[in-house]
Amino acid sequence: MNTLAAEDVDRIRRVLDKYGKLPVAIDAVADDADLYDAGLTSHASVNVMIGLEDEFDVEFPDRLLQKATFASVSAIADAVAELA
Repeated sequence: MNTLAAEDVDRIRRVLDKYGKLPVAIDAVADDADLYDAGLTSHASVNVMIGLEDEFDVEFPDRLLQKATFASVSAIADAVAELA
């Protein structure tokens, strides 16, 4: 599986910070922590997806439009790496 550079994970974290509307600082959330437990809503996850598509110039296919894809920074990084 593809892996993203640390700079790209930082970009994911910036998108989450901007669009995720988390009640906690994204810097306080571990890469493998559940973002939904941290306060991510399904509505905010759609905004995060759109932000990621713009940031990385990718398009999430239907098969990746599921809660698990956006459940953690690591899961998002795996999806973006697959699409990049």
